[in-house]
Amino acid sequence: MVISVINSTTLHRIPVVSALDAHDDFESFSKRIGESLENSGFVLISDHSLPSHTLDECLSLFKTFFSRSDSEKAQYHQPGLAGARGYTPFGIETAQGESVPDLKEFWHVGRELPIGHRFESMMPMNVWVNDLPEFKQTLLATYQAFEQLGALLLRGIAHYLHLPADWFDAAVCDGNSILRILHYPPIVSPTQALRAAAHGDINVITLLLGAEEAGLEVFHPSYGWMPIEARPGTLVCNVGDMLARLTNGKLPSALHRVTNPPPSQPDRSRYSLPFFMHFNPDFLVKTLPYCIDATHPDAYPTPMTANDLLQERLAAIRLK
Repeated sequence: MVISVINSTTLHRIPVVSALDAHDDFESFSKRIGESLENSGFVLISDHSLPSHTLDECLSLFKTFFSRSDSEKAQYHQPGLAGARGYTPFGIETAQGESVPDLKEFWHVGRELPIGHRFESMMPMNVWVNDLPEFKQTLLATYQAFEQLGALLLRGIAHYLHLPADWFDAAVCDGNSILRILHYPPIVSPTQALRAAAHGDINVITLLLGAEEAGLEVFHPSYGWMPIEARPGTLVCNVGDMLARLTNGKLPSALHRVTNPPPSQPDRSRYSLPFFMHFNPDFLVKTLPYCIDATHPDAYPTPMTANDLLQERLAAIRLK
Protein backbone atom coordinates (compact mmCIF):
# COMPACT_ATOMS: atom_id res chain seq x y z
CA MET A 1 0.00 0.00 0.00
CA VAL A 2 2.54 2.58 1.17
CA ILE A 3 5.96 2.80 2.63
CA SER A 4 5.71 4.52 5.98
CA VAL A 5 7.38 5.16 9.29
CA ILE A 6 6.46 7.31 12.26
CA ASN A 7 9.24 9.57 13.50
CA SER A 8 8.06 11.82 16.32
CA THR A 9 4.77 13.13 14.91
CA THR A 10 5.70 12.86 11.25
CA LEU A 11 4.31 10.17 8.97
CA HIS A 12 6.25 9.73 5.71
CA ARG A 13 4.67 7.98 2.77
CA ILE A 14 5.92 6.94 -0.63
CA PRO A 15 3.10 7.43 -3.15
CA VAL A 16 1.44 4.74 -5.20
CA VAL A 17 1.14 5.89 -8.82
CA SER A 18 -1.13 4.13 -11.29
CA ALA A 19 0.57 3.19 -14.57
CA LEU A 20 -2.79 3.87 -16.26
CA ASP A 21 -2.21 7.58 -15.64
CA ALA A 22 0.60 7.48 -18.21
CA HIS A 23 -2.17 7.30 -20.82
CA ASP A 24 -4.98 9.13 -19.02
CA ASP A 25 -3.06 12.04 -17.44
CA PHE A 26 0.60 11.97 -18.43
CA GLU A 27 1.37 15.31 -16.80
CA SER A 28 0.16 14.10 -13.40
CA PHE A 29 1.84 10.72 -13.91
CA SER A 30 5.19 12.35 -14.62
CA LYS A 31 4.90 14.83 -11.75
CA ARG A 32 3.96 12.26 -9.12
CA ILE A 33 6.68 9.81 -10.14
CA GLY A 34 9.33 12.52 -10.35
CA GLU A 35 8.43 14.12 -7.03
CA SER A 36 8.46 10.77 -5.24
CA LEU A 37 11.81 9.77 -6.72
CA GLU A 38 13.27 13.19 -5.90
CA ASN A 39 12.08 12.92 -2.29
CA SER A 40 13.13 9.37 -1.48
CA GLY A 41 14.53 7.64 -4.57
CA PHE A 42 11.51 5.30 -4.55
CA VAL A 43 7.97 5.14 -5.93
CA LEU A 44 5.32 2.40 -5.98
CA ILE A 45 3.51 1.56 -9.24
CA SER A 46 0.05 -0.01 -9.43
CA ASP A 47 -2.04 -1.13 -12.42
CA HIS A 48 1.05 -2.04 -14.40
CA SER A 49 1.17 -4.19 -17.51
CA LEU A 50 3.29 -7.09 -16.23
CA PRO A 51 1.34 -10.28 -17.07
CA SER A 52 0.58 -12.24 -13.89
CA HIS A 53 0.51 -15.63 -15.64
CA THR A 54 4.04 -15.11 -17.03
CA LEU A 55 5.35 -13.94 -13.65
CA ASP A 56 3.73 -16.90 -11.89
CA GLU A 57 5.30 -19.31 -14.36
CA CYS A 58 8.70 -17.64 -13.94
CA LEU A 59 8.59 -17.98 -10.15
CA SER A 60 7.35 -21.56 -10.40
CA LEU A 61 10.27 -22.50 -12.63
CA PHE A 62 12.77 -21.01 -10.22
CA LYS A 63 11.24 -22.53 -7.12
CA THR A 64 11.97 -25.81 -8.86
CA PHE A 65 15.46 -24.77 -9.91
CA PHE A 66 16.55 -23.35 -6.55
CA SER A 67 15.36 -26.49 -4.77
CA ARG A 68 17.99 -28.52 -6.62
CA SER A 69 21.27 -29.55 -5.02
CA ASP A 70 24.20 -27.16 -4.98
CA SER A 71 26.12 -29.39 -7.37
CA GLU A 72 23.27 -29.41 -9.88
CA LYS A 73 22.88 -25.65 -9.77
CA ALA A 74 26.64 -25.11 -10.00
CA GLN A 75 26.55 -26.46 -13.57
CA TYR A 76 24.95 -23.17 -14.58
CA HIS A 77 27.48 -20.92 -12.83
CA GLN A 78 29.66 -18.98 -15.29
CA PRO A 79 33.04 -18.19 -13.66
CA GLY A 80 34.66 -15.09 -15.04
CA LEU A 81 31.41 -13.38 -16.09
CA ALA A 82 30.95 -11.41 -12.84
CA GLY A 83 27.53 -12.97 -12.38
CA ALA A 84 26.30 -11.43 -15.63
CA ARG A 85 24.44 -14.53 -16.83
CA GLY A 86 23.14 -17.78 -15.40
CA TYR A 87 23.46 -18.85 -11.79
CA THR A 88 25.33 -17.10 -8.97
CA PRO A 89 25.66 -19.33 -5.89
CA PHE A 90 24.77 -18.47 -2.33
CA GLY A 91 27.29 -16.38 -0.40
CA ILE A 92 29.12 -14.63 -3.25
CA GLU A 93 27.67 -11.14 -3.78
CA THR A 94 28.82 -8.77 -1.04
CA ALA A 95 27.46 -5.25 -0.62
CA GLN A 96 30.00 -2.48 -1.20
CA GLY A 97 31.91 -1.80 2.01
CA GLU A 98 30.76 -5.03 3.66
CA SER A 99 32.95 -8.02 4.54
CA VAL A 100 30.18 -10.62 4.92
CA PRO A 101 28.34 -11.89 1.81
CA ASP A 102 24.59 -11.52 1.44
CA LEU A 103 22.34 -14.50 2.21
CA LYS A 104 21.08 -15.08 -1.32
CA GLU A 105 21.49 -16.89 -4.61
CA PHE A 106 20.20 -15.69 -7.96
CA TRP A 107 19.89 -16.13 -11.70
CA HIS A 108 20.54 -13.47 -14.35
CA VAL A 109 18.98 -13.14 -17.78
CA GLY A 110 20.21 -10.41 -20.10
CA ARG A 111 19.49 -9.01 -23.52
CA GLU A 112 19.51 -11.41 -26.47
CA LEU A 113 21.78 -9.93 -29.14
CA PRO A 114 22.06 -10.97 -32.79
CA ILE A 115 25.38 -12.38 -33.91
CA GLY A 116 27.82 -9.60 -34.77
CA HIS A 117 26.08 -6.95 -32.66
CA ARG A 118 28.35 -4.07 -31.65
CA PHE A 119 27.90 -4.87 -27.95
CA GLU A 120 28.49 -8.60 -28.35
CA SER A 121 31.78 -8.46 -26.41
CA MET A 122 30.10 -6.67 -23.47
CA MET A 123 26.98 -8.79 -23.15
CA PRO A 124 27.53 -12.54 -22.79
CA MET A 125 25.10 -15.07 -24.17
CA ASN A 126 22.30 -16.19 -21.91
CA VAL A 127 22.30 -19.55 -20.13
CA TRP A 128 19.26 -21.82 -20.29
CA VAL A 129 18.07 -24.81 -18.25
CA ASN A 130 16.92 -27.13 -20.98
CA ASP A 131 15.26 -29.74 -18.78
CA LEU A 132 12.71 -27.21 -17.45
CA PRO A 133 9.92 -26.82 -20.03
CA GLU A 134 9.32 -23.28 -21.30
CA PHE A 135 12.34 -21.97 -19.36
CA LYS A 136 13.79 -19.82 -22.15
CA GLN A 137 10.42 -18.69 -23.49
CA THR A 138 9.12 -17.67 -20.05
CA LEU A 139 12.25 -15.76 -19.05
CA LEU A 140 12.45 -13.83 -22.31
CA ALA A 141 8.76 -12.93 -22.05
CA THR A 142 9.29 -11.74 -18.47
CA TYR A 143 12.34 -9.72 -19.53
CA GLN A 144 10.45 -8.07 -22.38
CA ALA A 145 7.49 -7.16 -20.16
CA PHE A 146 9.73 -5.52 -17.56
CA GLU A 147 11.64 -3.63 -20.24
CA GLN A 148 8.46 -2.24 -21.78
CA LEU A 149 7.20 -1.05 -18.40
CA GLY A 150 10.61 0.46 -17.60
CA ALA A 151 10.54 2.43 -20.86
CA LEU A 152 7.14 3.84 -19.89
CA LEU A 153 8.40 4.96 -16.48
CA LEU A 154 11.48 6.55 -18.04
CA ARG A 155 9.23 8.63 -20.29
CA GLY A 156 7.59 10.06 -17.20
CA ILE A 157 10.97 10.68 -15.57
CA ALA A 158 12.31 12.39 -18.70
CA HIS A 159 9.37 14.78 -18.79
CA TYR A 160 9.86 15.59 -15.11
CA LEU A 161 13.48 16.46 -15.87
CA HIS A 162 12.36 18.91 -18.61
CA LEU A 163 13.61 16.57 -21.32
CA PRO A 164 11.67 15.26 -24.32
CA ALA A 165 9.57 12.29 -23.18
CA ASP A 166 11.45 9.97 -25.55
CA TRP A 167 14.91 11.18 -24.38
CA PHE A 168 15.84 7.88 -22.71
CA ASP A 169 14.59 5.68 -25.57
CA ALA A 170 17.81 5.72 -27.60
CA ALA A 171 19.93 5.61 -24.44
CA VAL A 172 18.52 2.27 -23.25
CA CYS A 173 17.39 0.55 -26.47
CA ASP A 174 20.47 -1.73 -26.42
CA GLY A 175 21.07 -1.40 -22.69
CA ASN A 176 22.82 -4.05 -20.63
CA SER A 177 19.62 -4.56 -18.62
CA ILE A 178 19.31 -7.57 -16.34
CA LEU A 179 16.39 -9.63 -15.03
CA ARG A 180 17.34 -11.18 -11.70
CA ILE A 181 15.44 -14.00 -10.04
CA LEU A 182 16.38 -13.90 -6.36
CA HIS A 183 16.12 -16.61 -3.74
CA TYR A 184 16.76 -15.96 -0.06
CA PRO A 185 16.86 -19.43 1.55
CA PRO A 186 15.47 -19.99 5.06
CA ILE A 187 17.85 -18.84 7.79
CA VAL A 188 18.55 -21.89 9.93
CA SER A 189 21.00 -20.46 12.47
CA PRO A 190 21.85 -17.06 13.99
CA THR A 191 23.98 -14.89 11.71
CA GLN A 192 25.36 -11.38 11.51
CA ALA A 193 24.77 -11.30 7.74
CA LEU A 194 21.65 -9.86 6.14
CA ARG A 195 19.71 -11.26 3.23
CA ALA A 196 20.88 -8.12 1.42
CA ALA A 197 23.04 -5.57 3.22
CA ALA A 198 22.57 -1.85 2.64
CA HIS A 199 23.38 -0.91 -0.93
CA GLY A 200 22.48 1.37 -3.81
CA ASP A 201 21.76 -0.09 -7.23
CA ILE A 202 24.22 0.43 -10.08
CA ASN A 203 21.85 1.04 -12.95
CA VAL A 204 19.34 3.63 -14.23
CA ILE A 205 16.12 2.45 -12.56
CA THR A 206 15.18 -0.81 -10.86
CA LEU A 207 11.74 -2.40 -11.09
CA LEU A 208 11.00 -4.90 -8.33
CA LEU A 209 8.21 -7.38 -7.69
CA GLY A 210 8.12 -9.31 -4.43
CA ALA A 211 8.14 -6.46 -1.90
CA GLU A 212 4.83 -7.54 -0.39
CA GLU A 213 6.84 -9.84 1.87
CA ALA A 214 8.37 -8.14 4.90
CA GLY A 215 12.05 -7.30 4.90
CA LEU A 216 12.68 -4.68 2.21
CA GLU A 217 13.65 -1.35 3.77
CA VAL A 218 14.83 2.00 2.38
CA PHE A 219 16.94 4.61 4.14
CA HIS A 220 15.63 8.17 4.16
CA PRO A 221 17.91 10.92 5.51
CA SER A 222 15.08 12.43 7.55
CA TYR A 223 13.40 9.27 8.81
CA GLY A 224 16.05 6.54 8.96
CA TRP A 225 15.30 2.97 7.87
CA MET A 226 11.73 2.49 6.73
CA PRO A 227 9.91 -0.73 5.75
CA ILE A 228 8.31 -0.95 2.34
CA GLU A 229 4.81 -2.32 2.60
CA ALA A 230 3.39 -2.99 -0.84
CA ARG A 231 0.13 -4.62 -1.82
CA PRO A 232 0.52 -7.89 -3.76
CA GLY A 233 1.35 -7.15 -7.37
CA THR A 234 2.46 -3.57 -6.70
CA LEU A 235 5.77 -2.73 -8.32
CA VAL A 236 8.58 -0.94 -6.51
CA CYS A 237 10.66 1.42 -8.65
CA ASN A 238 13.87 3.03 -7.43
CA VAL A 239 16.64 5.23 -8.78
CA GLY A 240 20.02 3.64 -9.53
CA ASP A 241 23.44 5.24 -9.28
CA MET A 242 23.64 5.99 -13.01
CA LEU A 243 20.45 8.08 -12.97
CA ALA A 244 21.54 9.76 -9.74
CA ARG A 245 24.84 10.67 -11.39
CA LEU A 246 23.10 11.90 -14.56
CA THR A 247 20.85 14.19 -12.47
CA ASN A 248 23.59 15.37 -10.09
CA GLY A 249 21.72 13.77 -7.19
CA LYS A 250 18.42 15.51 -7.93
CA LEU A 251 16.99 11.98 -8.18
CA PRO A 252 18.88 10.15 -5.41
CA SER A 253 19.94 6.52 -5.38
CA ALA A 254 18.71 5.57 -1.93
CA LEU A 255 20.31 2.90 0.22
CA HIS A 256 18.06 -0.11 0.73
CA ARG A 257 18.38 -3.56 2.27
CA VAL A 258 16.54 -6.81 2.93
CA THR A 259 16.50 -7.67 6.61
CA ASN A 260 16.22 -11.09 8.18
CA PRO A 261 13.01 -12.24 9.87
CA PRO A 262 13.07 -11.98 13.68
CA PRO A 263 14.18 -15.18 15.47
CA SER A 264 10.72 -15.51 16.99
CA GLN A 265 9.10 -15.96 13.59
CA PRO A 266 9.33 -19.14 11.50
CA ASP A 267 11.39 -18.54 8.39
CA ARG A 268 10.82 -19.65 4.81
CA SER A 269 12.28 -18.95 1.43
CA ARG A 270 11.81 -15.46 0.04
CA TYR A 271 11.70 -14.78 -3.70
CA SER A 272 11.73 -11.55 -5.68
CA LEU A 273 12.06 -10.36 -9.27
CA PRO A 274 14.14 -7.21 -9.76
CA PHE A 275 14.77 -5.84 -13.24
CA PHE A 276 17.85 -3.61 -13.46
CA MET A 277 17.43 -1.22 -16.39
CA HIS A 278 20.75 -0.08 -17.83
CA PHE A 279 21.98 2.40 -20.39
CA ASN A 280 23.64 1.21 -23.58
CA PRO A 281 27.23 0.28 -22.64
CA ASP A 282 28.71 3.19 -24.62
CA PHE A 283 26.27 5.79 -23.27
CA LEU A 284 28.24 8.62 -21.70
CA VAL A 285 26.82 9.38 -18.26
CA LYS A 286 27.32 13.13 -18.16
CA THR A 287 25.55 15.44 -15.70
CA LEU A 288 22.51 17.13 -17.21
CA PRO A 289 23.10 20.93 -17.44
CA TYR A 290 19.62 21.54 -16.01
CA CYS A 291 20.70 19.83 -12.78
CA ILE A 292 23.72 22.10 -12.22
CA ASP A 293 23.54 25.55 -10.65
CA ALA A 294 25.36 27.73 -8.10
CA THR A 295 23.75 25.85 -5.22
CA HIS A 296 24.30 22.45 -6.83
CA PRO A 297 27.72 22.38 -8.56
CA ASP A 298 28.51 19.36 -10.69
CA ALA A 299 29.39 16.51 -8.30
CA TYR A 300 30.48 14.32 -11.24
CA PRO A 301 32.65 16.53 -13.48
CA THR A 302 34.29 13.55 -15.19
CA PRO A 303 31.82 11.73 -17.47
CA MET A 304 32.06 7.92 -17.63
CA THR A 305 30.50 5.39 -19.95
CA ALA A 306 27.80 3.16 -18.54
CA ASN A 307 30.00 0.11 -19.06
CA ASP A 308 32.93 1.64 -17.17
CA LEU A 309 30.64 2.50 -14.25
CA LEU A 310 29.20 -1.01 -14.28
CA GLN A 311 32.58 -2.74 -14.26
CA GLU A 312 33.79 -0.50 -11.44
CA ARG A 313 30.83 -1.42 -9.27
CA LEU A 314 30.90 -5.14 -10.09
CA ALA A 315 34.43 -5.23 -8.73
CA ALA A 316 33.34 -3.37 -5.59
CA ILE A 317 30.62 -5.95 -4.79
CA ARG A 318 32.97 -8.88 -5.39
CA LEU A 319 31.21 -10.31 -8.40
CA LYS A 320 34.25 -9.50 -10.53
